[in-house]
Amino acid sequence: MIINDEGYIINLRRHGEKSLILTVLTKEHGKLVGYVKNCLTKKNLGIYQQGNYIKLEAYARLEENMWSLRVELLQANAANFMTNQAKLAALSSFCSLCCDTMPEGENLGDFYLYIDNFFKQISQENWLTYYCYFEFYLLQFLGVGLDLEKCSVTGSYENLRYVSPKTGKVVCEEVGQPYHHRLYAYPRFILANEIQPTPEEIKNLLKLTEFFLYKNFFRTHYLKFPENRANLLDNLGLD
Repeated sequence: MIINDEGYIINLRRHGEKSLILTVLTKEHGKLVGYVKNCLTKKNLGIYQQGNYIKLEAYARLEENMWSLRVELLQANAANFMTNQAKLAALSSFCSLCCDTMPEGENLGDFYLYIDNFFKQISQENWLTYYCYFEFYLLQFLGVGLDLEKCSVTGSYENLRYVSPKTGKVVCEEVGQPYHHRLYAYPRFILANEIQPTPEEIKNLLKLTEFFLYKNFFRTHYLKFPENRANLLDNLGLD
């Protein structure tokens, strides 16, 4: 069995002295884990880095066997992260979340666009916006998305302001104001498809996604929440 695809390296583990177990988020086949034999040479070190975009051929004799990979570097994205601590922190968080939550061999559908945008927009001033979109729509992809269409108490579509940590539903200003210190901010910039949010809006969004990723996915699957995601706000200087 042979497949050909392209995607982003999200994890690398040494296997022996010169080989790797590689995890790649691919365009057509989702998360793939495979073995790359004798790849750790001085010539190839720049290829095998988190965030790099590669072309791969994956082959296996039997469906239950681990993939063996042949790899070709298409874009050396890792260089866009290494000189910026905030971007490197976001990349580490991104890779850990994808490794822990993505199913193997399942097409990611439209969600792949948010993965792709995170890397393609990393050189822009508002690059962190695209990381926020990734986390928000990761909730939706995992089936634990929020109910943000209308106020869950009044049914109003106007003046939506807060999200309940208990229900994941939105409430309007007049309902939520007395309890605002217990609620999360409504992610208006995401739902309005804005790409220039304020630092406060980004901070609020990442607090919301962190809470619901932990509560609705990691805790329910008895998984440890990634430390580099738990420390992300501090590493971004937003805590």
